[in-house]
Amino acid sequence: MNIAEITKLRNLKKSTLRYYESEGIIPSVPRDESGHRVYTEESIAWIDFIISLKETGMPLSNIKLYTNLYKDGAKTLAARKSMMVQHQKKVKDNISQTIAHLEKINYKIALYDVQLNNVRKMP
Repeated sequence: MNIAEITKLRNLKKSTLRYYESEGIIPSVPRDESGHRVYTEESIAWIDFIISLKETGMPLSNIKLYTNLYKDGAKTLAARKSMMVQHQKKVKDNISQTIAHLEKINYKIALYDVQLNNVRKMP
């Protein structure tokens, strides 16, 4: 897959992908004979993983650290797992907080439903 196809499929800018590659956030993206990037299934899996981490609040600096650990191989498994466990906790905490906020919003909507129902019943 070329850069135009992957950016369209993942709703990313070309400059974003180029930046990720230049910063080492996406491990080596192969190139064709002309020097154009060829995104493999492995590259696309990394991009999807990076999107997931970013959209759940992980800073790019931490994503870059994770990628560097990955490049260092099996000796970093424990460190990578630790990073994911810490991030998982943050994501779960955010989900819990969002659910609590949603419950307050739902409560307010229910109050409006009752009030609107009472107004409709008025002569």
